[in-house]
Amino acid sequence: MKLKLPFVDRGPLVAVIRLNGAIGTGGRAQLNDESLAPIIEKAFKRGKPKAVALVINSPGGSPVQSSLIAARIRRLAEEKSVPVHAFVEDVAASGGYWLASAADDIWVDESSIVGSIGVISAGFGAHVLLARQGVERRVYTAGKSKSMLDPFLPEKEEDVKRLKSLLDQMHETFTAQIKSRRGDRLADRQDLFTGEFWLGSRAVELGLADGVAHVVPKLKALYGDKVRFARYGKKRGLFQRFGATMAQDAFDTIEERAAYARFGL
Repeated sequence: MKLKLPFVDRGPLVAVIRLNGAIGTGGRAQLNDESLAPIIEKAFKRGKPKAVALVINSPGGSPVQSSLIAARIRRLAEEKSVPVHAFVEDVAASGGYWLASAADDIWVDESSIVGSIGVISAGFGAHVLLARQGVERRVYTAGKSKSMLDPFLPEKEEDVKRLKSLLDQMHETFTAQIKSRRGDRLADRQDLFTGEFWLGSRAVELGLADGVAHVVPKLKALYGDKVRFARYGKKRGLFQRFGATMAQDAFDTIEERAAYARFGL
């Protein structure tokens, strides 16, 4: 049992939230608002922290979940009047950078991958394979767009056009988020929003990050050598601890590795 002595300066407390992995509504390893909500709420409230630090390592994922998580962080930061600092490890790209933008400042390693402000949709078309195997696809709908982009039917030009329109709308929302959060710090360059990504030092030059720094020394520089850390993050389940995963978890792992592979990781 720890003995708490009165009038002893224990130093300021900083809550450190680890946001590691792809963003989505799928497996237990993915970042999503439902699973992170209690962690984020606790980090902002427990012990009256002086600040909250986000340690981010994410290649992105669901734009909706990215928006929900970032909005929760901003709401609590404003309600509690607590500053938020983001620290990027290997990558904060696409939705991962959306999470970083929820912070008041963003710090990176020189080799961190940052940016990829864009939206992507990917899939497969299997209609040729089915035809070769003598399999006929039969689909019946009420509503002409109900079977849009069916992977077992030939691609339709109008479906692709509609999908691109939806992606453009998402991209506009993403761009608006980054412009509203980074403001005048952003360089006046259109390629910031083309899906391009950069290494940490270059990201600082472009205004996507505020400097090169690591979490512990930077927080000590900001809050003094006596700063204390309370660490929060998603805990692995029993099956994951012993290396056993279900089929869905295995599939999610493959998807996540593919997302990281886009950035050479």
